Amino acid sequence: MKRCIAFLLTVICSFTMSACSQNESASIINSDNSNLAISSEQEENTVLETKSEQNENTIAVPENFVLISGGTFQMGSPDTEPWRSEDETQHTVTVSDFYMSKYELTQKEYEDVMGNNPSNFSGEDLPVENVSWLDAVTYCNARSEKEGLTSVYTIDGQNVSWDRSADGYRLPTEAEWEYACRAGTTTAFYMENSPSAEDANYYGHYPYEIEDNYFSQGNLEVKPGEYRQITVPVDSFSENPYGLYNMHGNVSEWVWDYYGEYPTGEQIDPAGPTSGTLRVYRGGGWNDFAKNMRSAYRATLEQNKGSFNLGIRLVLNAAPGEGSVSGTGTQNTAENGNGNILIAYFSWGGNTEGVAEEIQRQTGADLFEITLVHPYSNDYNTVLDEAQRDQNAQARPELASHVEDMEQYDIVMIGYPNWWASIPMPIASFLEEYDFSGKTILPFCSHGGGRFGQSLTAIAKLAPDATMGEALSVHYSGGSELSSDVTEWLEKNSIKTN
Repeated sequence: MKRCIAFLLTVICSFTMSACSQNESASIINSDNSNLAISSEQEENTVLETKSEQNENTIAVPENFVLISGGTFQMGSPDTEPWRSEDETQHTVTVSDFYMSKYELTQKEYEDVMGNNPSNFSGEDLPVENVSWLDAVTYCNARSEKEGLTSVYTIDGQNVSWDRSADGYRLPTEAEWEYACRAGTTTAFYMENSPSAEDANYYGHYPYEIEDNYFSQGNLEVKPGEYRQITVPVDSFSENPYGLYNMHGNVSEWVWDYYGEYPTGEQIDPAGPTSGTLRVYRGGGWNDFAKNMRSAYRATLEQNKGSFNLGIRLVLNAAPGEGSVSGTGTQNTAENGNGNILIAYFSWGGNTEGVAEEIQRQTGADLFEITLVHPYSNDYNTVLDEAQRDQNAQARPELASHVEDMEQYDIVMIGYPNWWASIPMPIASFLEEYDFSGKTILPFCSHGGGRFGQSLTAIAKLAPDATMGEALSVHYSGGSELSSDVTEWLEKNSIKTN
């Protein structure tokens, strides 16, 4: 009996020890797994920290620059977007990560590097303006060198190439700019509604779609507001979802690209055409109508010219790119003089006609009036509707008058009233009727406060192979100062007077 009890106790102890051993093993295994998990997490954190340190060591991001995480978007505008232009064909574009300044470049930042301030308005915290595209890339290089970075651009006269691997300051591409402006949105502006004068600095009397609602504004989402007629500090208003200020309004901003048609296929990090006569700028300025501040709107100017509403926003690579992009400037040149000048003008109320006649009096040049087969109404309210209708449809009214021998003219002075911040469509008909290659175009316009609006861009797009001289804007009829204003304008363009 004692032997039986001893045997049973031995068996029970064996099972107990075995169970204890298994529990201990399980505990050890679980403990090991936990340690493995902790080890893995620590390793991952170490890798992330190492990568972060490497990035920080590679890219010293300046203050007020934000990372724009790359992605794919629809560049351009849909056919249904009011007041879109034909050059905004939608296409799929992918951009890589990059850093962009939260603010437009200030006058202080420009002057600290370049030693001068070309701006029309004055203030350290106001955006620098009146800078050409060539001024902008020159500034980028100068600031890069000052801060010990590799210059991005090689500048040889009108030809500029871009080293995509360089870590210095540069202009955004057109695709990068639109991607950053949209900030993930697909509407005409990045904000839910179109901007009011409290949201952006522009010609606040003319909010988006007012052209269709000028006499009855009940359907407008945004009502007319303040027109400041000056730039404002670069940190004004609210930032867009990517943390960028004044992407709509204040001053337009130069981008890298030459102007040209968009490709229809999908693109990755596009840089535009490799040559051209015009560079692109984006965003609209303090004197633009809201329709010309849309995310997709494209404005153009020769790369050696500036404007009082055109400035700079800088970007930096988030990682080195590959290869280089050439830029062959094919700026047109022509010698001005009094040999072969045509003054061609379209006038509705007589203001532009008066300016044209004063130019003719001082130069003795040939005078030509652009007239229509179906003239616009003589009624003011009616003609406003007709003008905006034709502009919205990009119509080409049939002309009743024609220049018999356009080839004989080296210089064509083109006059028009500033209608809805652009050219009247009869001017578009005129520009498309003739070949302006190698000619100099000298625009002059009458206006009620908007100066040129985007009329110079419209002319440049329609006659890209012509040289654009200094333009003249006249407030209504010009008054007693018209004669002296015309004389000064002619002198700027090296045109001899009688």
